[in-house]
Amino acid sequence: MAEHNLLGAKGELLASRYLLDKGYAVLYHNWRSGHKEIDIIAKEHNVLVFVEVKTRASEHYGNAYEAVTDSKIEMLISAAQAYILRNKVDIDFRFDIITVIGKCEPYRIEHIVDAFSPVW
Repeated sequence: MAEHNLLGAKGELLASRYLLDKGYAVLYHNWRSGHKEIDIIAKEHNVLVFVEVKTRASEHYGNAYEAVTDSKIEMLISAAQAYILRNKVDIDFRFDIITVIGKCEPYRIEHIVDAFSPVW
């Protein structure tokens, strides 16, 4: 596996641990609908949370959350819509972004709650 893929997988693991430590229930990792993927699906109280994780070795080239482009947001919304329909979800939901910065400890984790809203 390429180094950037290993770093991304580590970031997703750290993001999951972060959410668990904050009291979230992590329901799925890398949930797929066709070619679309949601990194983490979690639940906080009675809110379903779709989480995009961005991991970077450093922020030398900009903030990690800036990598969540409009096309990425559209893909996430489409995948979430498929999840909601397939699972007949009838609770509130939101989209969060978690950024993980660093190659080794201490990692810097930033959680952007309700990062964007779907338009459908």
